[in-house]
Amino acid sequence: AMEKSYMSMFLLLVAISSAPAKDMGKKETKETTAKPKLPQTLSRGWGDQLVWTQTYEEALFRAKHSNKPLMIIHHLEDCPHSQALKKVFAEHKEIQKLAEKFILLNLVYETTDKNLSPDGQYVPRILFVDPSLTVRADITGRYSNRLYAYEPSDISLLYSNMQKALKLLKTEL
Repeated sequence: AMEKSYMSMFLLLVAISSAPAKDMGKKETKETTAKPKLPQTLSRGWGDQLVWTQTYEEALFRAKHSNKPLMIIHHLEDCPHSQALKKVFAEHKEIQKLAEKFILLNLVYETTDKNLSPDGQYVPRILFVDPSLTVRADITGRYSNRLYAYEPSDISLLYSNMQKALKLLKTEL
């Protein structure tokens, strides 16, 4: 009788743990199989089909080991500028496609790395880090008082800066 209750407990656990798996569908990629798939909250609306890293440390590790540039988006959920940029970013098909070539991180908090706020801690702010883990302070937006800020109307500039980050990668490494 004891073994029978252990067995039914085991089967119950298996049933519970495998139930959510079928909802994940075909989004499984080699990046996600390494660790349990988190519910897609890491995108925070910036692109649900993209693979987002959870922490700055993880993002740096992945950039270094995959030889992809890292794109870090600093934003706040209650900031209208962040929300406006997020909407345009998420709906821009070319940006979403190009973003697949990056290690991606969006942060709603500041890191202790001062290199990520070369000209201050404002949002939204987008910085690129190359695989040698150098913050590319030379890839800037159009505002001299907030070098890494992008407005929704700057989406094509952001796109060309993403291309620039990828191009620098090929020429410099």
